[in-house]
Amino acid sequence: MRTLYLECDMGAAGDMLTAALLSLLPEPKVFLDQMNAIGLDGVSVSAETVSQFGISGMQMRIMVNGAEEESHDVHEHGDCEHHHASHHEHDHCGHHHTHHHEDRHGHSHASIQDVLSIIQMLDISDTVKRHACAVYQLLAEAESHAHGVPVSEIHFHEVGTMDAIADIVGVCLLLDMLQPERIVVSPISVGSGSVRCAHGILPVPAPATAYILRGVPIRRGSVEGELCTPTGAALLKYFADEFGEMPLLQTEQIGYGFGKKSFDRLNCVRVFLGETPAKSMQIAELICNVDDMTGEELGFAQEVLRNAGAREVFTVPVMMKKNRPGVMLVCLCVAEQEAEMIRLIFRHTSTIGIRKHLCERYTLEYQIDQRNTEYGKIRTKIASGFGVIKTKTEYEDIAEIARAHDLTLRELREKINTEA
Repeated sequence: MRTLYLECDMGAAGDMLTAALLSLLPEPKVFLDQMNAIGLDGVSVSAETVSQFGISGMQMRIMVNGAEEESHDVHEHGDCEHHHASHHEHDHCGHHHTHHHEDRHGHSHASIQDVLSIIQMLDISDTVKRHACAVYQLLAEAESHAHGVPVSEIHFHEVGTMDAIADIVGVCLLLDMLQPERIVVSPISVGSGSVRCAHGILPVPAPATAYILRGVPIRRGSVEGELCTPTGAALLKYFADEFGEMPLLQTEQIGYGFGKKSFDRLNCVRVFLGETPAKSMQIAELICNVDDMTGEELGFAQEVLRNAGAREVFTVPVMMKKNRPGVMLVCLCVAEQEAEMIRLIFRHTSTIGIRKHLCERYTLEYQIDQRNTEYGKIRTKIASGFGVIKTKTEYEDIAEIARAHDLTLRELREKINTEA
């Protein structure tokens, strides 16, 4: 399965995510040309290769009416960006305004409906439009909750809005070009300390960011400042299939998307693109030890568990207290069957305690291929995935033929392989 893993040890902002994904493309110019032709008035998008601590990566430059938006916070850290007002310090905490469409500096503001209308007019696919609108809806809902006003009264500073639309549409377009089947995001570093906005000094994460990241694993870390912006949070929340540590991954490409601030460590979103096993699921491993059951009783218990849907049941000889020989019974089942399997183990064995481990189970995709041989039809299971192909003839087929022709299984397999 084609899997994208995003490592957010230094948080995430819209431009960092765009740069990281762009670095995975073999021809970045294709994306940049398309972004500059979608019809986003006054906006030009470019990228440059930069180096931090000897590591090369991509950094975005988004110009709105010939100027690149700046960002500030109390500690001059983080990548508080684009969708938070401009360098006039209107609002780093989500950049919400109500009622007024022009501020004291003469800058106009856009409502959420204005923003969605702009996106719908862009020269991009309906899929990219749908994703971009959904991400912006998350932002508007977070601002609405943070400021206690209806979504319809949320307004975004014009310059910051165009910058943020470029980031959001850019990420949506890049993911549409890369076509990952699964997106996994690491726990997100949000930073610490305070951030300055139009409403005053607020704690990190900013209220809108904190609201978006409900249910998402986050960490503060030692860096002071806003590392994860509302735009970055909304993009990650919307696109992530799951959050957690890196899955088992055969990496094909690695990309780095740098932020604008300088730290004593690499300030980037790092992305990994590669293959994970075709299928994976969480398996519960239920274990108990017994030393006072007969072989028939243990066999019957295993049969009951298998008939109830256990993925596997087996026993292992163990030594128990007072050097008594015993048996460790192991039952593997999917998480949804866990309660029923525990009930059956208690009912059909003498144990009074069960241990549980949760495991990730990976399996290859397989299909059954049937071919004609001089001995008849034989089915072969072909399993593949993660760069591996395995084949195995079905036991029942070759066993039946071996009996009919007075052959051993080894002799029959050799004859079949020679014929192939």
